[in-house]
Amino acid sequence: MAPRAGQLGLRGPLLPGLLLAAAALSRPAAPCPLQCYCFGSPKLLLRCAPGAELRQPPRDVPSDARNLTIVGANLTVLRAAAFADGDEAATPGVRLPFLTALRLTNNNIEVVEDGAFDGLPSLAALDLSHNPLRALGGGAFRGLPALRSLQLNDALARGGPALLDELDAALAPLAELRLLGLAGNALSRLPPAALRLPRLEQLDAHSNALTDLGPDELRALERDGGLPGPRLLLAENPLRCDCAVRPLLAWLHNATERVPDARRLRCAAPRALHNRPLLGLDEARLRCADVDLDRRGEEVDGAGPELEASYVFFGLVLALIGLIFLMVLYLNRRGIQRWMRNLREACRDQMEGYHYRYEQDADPRRAPAPAAPAGSRATSPGSGL
Repeated sequence: MAPRAGQLGLRGPLLPGLLLAAAALSRPAAPCPLQCYCFGSPKLLLRCAPGAELRQPPRDVPSDARNLTIVGANLTVLRAAAFADGDEAATPGVRLPFLTALRLTNNNIEVVEDGAFDGLPSLAALDLSHNPLRALGGGAFRGLPALRSLQLNDALARGGPALLDELDAALAPLAELRLLGLAGNALSRLPPAALRLPRLEQLDAHSNALTDLGPDELRALERDGGLPGPRLLLAENPLRCDCAVRPLLAWLHNATERVPDARRLRCAAPRALHNRPLLGLDEARLRCADVDLDRRGEEVDGAGPELEASYVFFGLVLALIGLIFLMVLYLNRRGIQRWMRNLREACRDQMEGYHYRYEQDADPRRAPAPAAPAGSRATSPGSGL
């Protein structure tokens, strides 16, 4: 039976596009040495050329190139239509119509202007990781209708909050984006535009500065109509395990499979819960501390389980000490009995000595004669006086 047109339209471009993007990104990276640019095409599997002095993308890449990697150059600014024929004033001509993967890592790129990737209609994978981006045009990716994978790992930390606003505008037109890498960028929040991408399947946000995810962010991760939302990587973020992390913890309990590294999530604060697994916490015990205590980084009322555990451990230690004491008494029972018998005999001898002296002192015959009063004369028995 022939498949329906709707099924062809859904499955046809989706899976091959993702496989093509993954394969294109994986092939050119390994063999391309530092300070070179490499490209591959059906006729030429791979060619490397020196690129240490490159200030602009090379112009000698053949039109049938499928992938292009530039490593270790000094591009600094990617201007409009940098990879196309023409300029921003005129409609850029398509110079690389078949290019599907473009890797621009470690090229000291600081500015990406609007339309920098115009003229690349087939580009499915773009990697701008490990560049000190300071400015990103809101229309930087406007000419990439087929883009499926965008990597911006360790590229946004130097731009500050203004760069995050620019990133929101730049991500908005990427309706076909499936994979977004934002690791290592010191992000304190997830870009709202990234959460609204309709076809996003994975958002890599590990090694950032996220302390929690708010209810609005968690709601944005859910799709209408019961469709599965994107997977989220969150490990190595300084999560603060107080009342603010409750929504994230509740969401994780219901959607653990959506966060592949959920078991690696650890608390960074407060000190009482430092390095504790987030999934091991009791949501009801996560309470907010007072403002003054919170500023000083003191322990919050989430230390209840740890305190209870310490009491239990202390009780077990005391019980063990008592058991050892009873065992020592049992093993030495004969010696203890002999010692008690000797002590009883010594006490009896001592008491008998006291009793004998008491009897001697109480005998009137042994009492001493009373002394004569002073001034009286002694008389003999026959004196008659």
